[in-house]
Amino acid sequence: MKLKKPSKYIYTYIHHPDEYELRRMEMRSFFGFDTEENFIISERCIDPSRSPFMEDLLEVWYEADRMEELQQLVKELKIEDATYKVVCLNRMDLGKTKKIPHPERRKIEKQIGLSINGEPNLNQPDLVFGLLHINDRWYFGKSSKAESIWRKHLHKPSSYSTALSTRVARAIVNIAIPEPEGIRAIDPCCGIGTVLIEALSMNINIVGRDISPLVCVGARKNIAHFGYETTVTKGSITDVTDHYDVAIVDLPYNIYSHLSLEEEYNIILHARRIADRLLFVAIKPIEHLVQKAGFVIKDRSVAKKSNFIRHILLCE
Repeated sequence: MKLKKPSKYIYTYIHHPDEYELRRMEMRSFFGFDTEENFIISERCIDPSRSPFMEDLLEVWYEADRMEELQQLVKELKIEDATYKVVCLNRMDLGKTKKIPHPERRKIEKQIGLSINGEPNLNQPDLVFGLLHINDRWYFGKSSKAESIWRKHLHKPSSYSTALSTRVARAIVNIAIPEPEGIRAIDPCCGIGTVLIEALSMNINIVGRDISPLVCVGARKNIAHFGYETTVTKGSITDVTDHYDVAIVDLPYNIYSHLSLEEEYNIILHARRIADRLLFVAIKPIEHLVQKAGFVIKDRSVAKKSNFIRHILLCE
């Protein structure tokens, strides 16, 4: 079967209230704009499994104001060499459109499914079609559900309490590197490798570095534990001689590591030297230091965890 070319893409989102700003910053990085709603419509196709916030992706083939009109449109589909099923994606409120109750969703799925010329298979279909009702309009097309890859990285052999969560780490990688093709990246204060692991799981070319030899050992162990490969070297950011397209810098913070203002500024200066595009993560506002170092702040947000706040700055 030759699949139709989508006219647009609809993504649905789920996030914790503490991650609201971070989710919108990731949206802006992927699509060039954001929305307060828990869905976004775009002409750009993104693998939904990249984002820790995306739930479903619908590749829109048909759209209509009324269900009866959509039913007529899907009748032109002829699926001769594959099985299919239809899933209604209105499992939650989407913007101002209320969730469709389960019995009604099943009824709608059957109604549309029986209009398709082909062989349905509710258990192991070759194709999953999605049906979505948003703002008084119906959408239909190929559907895919995001895989929560970041969840697989929750339990590492080496960890510490102040490390970034895997969800936040995955989001900041997407913000820093929305288009990975041809990008060389570095995490020069990589800690136990949380950012490295999320980047490597998305096939991003990234290396790590940390000033602590014990932390480097932990990062290598964590990376190997999940079957990924990269280089993690011991040393300060001041000793980095290569140049990278992107650097992700989580300014060191734990019970053993409280940087002075001068040390923070030194890291920021060297980050500017080694990369063209920077994403900084800090536990306090650092805009004054970043601007003093000559950066232009392109975007910003915060990520919260209880009373612990991380400030995230995207700079060039």
